[in-house]
Amino acid sequence: MGEKSETGRLVLLGAPLGNPADASARFREVLAAADVVAAEDTRRLTRLARDLDVTVGGRIVSYFEGNEERRTPELVDVLTAGYLVALVTDGGMPSVSDPGYRLVRAALDAGVPVTAAPGPSAVTTALALSGLPCDRFCFEGFLPRTGGARRSRLRALAAEERTLVFFEAPHRIAAALADLAAAFGADRPAALCRELTKTYEEIVRRPLGELADWAAEGEPRGEITLVVAGAPESAPERPDDDTLRAAVAAREAAGLSRRDAITEVATEYALRRRDVYAVVHA
Repeated sequence: MGEKSETGRLVLLGAPLGNPADASARFREVLAAADVVAAEDTRRLTRLARDLDVTVGGRIVSYFEGNEERRTPELVDVLTAGYLVALVTDGGMPSVSDPGYRLVRAALDAGVPVTAAPGPSAVTTALALSGLPCDRFCFEGFLPRTGGARRSRLRALAAEERTLVFFEAPHRIAAALADLAAAFGADRPAALCRELTKTYEEIVRRPLGELADWAAEGEPRGEITLVVAGAPESAPERPDDDTLRAAVAAREAAGLSRRDAITEVATEYALRRRDVYAVVHA
């Protein structure tokens, strides 16, 4: 290991999704300087370092779902001893549906500084390419693997108005799309993004029903990110005529003119002003 400092540091490295050219200069710098590099797949990291012409000077250890619990205390010991540890997954940012959260939490609890060399993200890349609204979105990660649990989760999300982003495995995508179409409606716009930044990148933008049929015809391969439009905003339920008259009267009593009171009530219930006017003057 290199020369240690008084306090170690954990750096999360945003790895390329597929194209090595997307690696930042800081990614390369930290990869070369780290005392320990914790990698989700050590062989994949070695290939990436070779493609980047970077010599990893520190020790490379595996850090994946199967050994996170055992490996985390070992890495915290390295950090508290004053060394630099870099965490890298197969693609994108660690902790985002990838190993990392456990180590970040343990490092923070031990008083170790945690920072990141930001990089590519399949979530925001797919969102930007989808052609769907990006101003408000929610990331749901991987859906449950079993059909019953997946359908239950989707029923709970059916009324979500923000754009939704999911990860899904190729062998489950056809079933997931069928369940999405059933829960959200076959006409809900969506985009299936596969192999982002790679040679065979493909973005398929279709309603959920058509996407489900397309996926059923031949299992899409590779890394898949699915972007689904949010539910349309529902208009407020129209109140009965007595309620509308009372709402206008209450605003008049508060000091508004009848014209302004009618305008305000019409806006609140997404009604035409002349319809509220007609009710009040009936």
